Amino acid sequence: MKHLAAYLLLGLGGNTSPSASDIKEVLSSVGIEADSDRLEKLLSELKGKDLSELIAEGSAKLASVPSGGSGGGAASGGAATGGAAAAPEEAKEEEKEEEKEESDEDMGFGLFD
Repeated sequence: MKHLAAYLLLGLGGNTSPSASDIKEVLSSVGIEADSDRLEKLLSELKGKDLSELIAEGSAKLASVPSGGSGGGAASGGAATGGAAAAPEEAKEEEKEEEKEESDEDMGFGLFD
């Protein structure tokens, strides 16, 4: 990943085809030692390819990947099937959780104690 990040930084800086020595120089400037095997593999895979096209292709692929984080979706689905009775119960549970979190914040210490 560090090799790719250095490659992308060089690409953004105007170097359309960074060499291994360019990437090693960028990495060494921040105290990272480059792995020659991984670096050569990266360069061989990216050789002759346009960086902006690769980013566009990757973005299109990422858009089709489910990103999860739909924790609210399951709760809202349950409320829809449970009718109006489920909504007040959820609100009560949320209030209890908020009260619990608030009481833990100061942990018994005041600002000026």
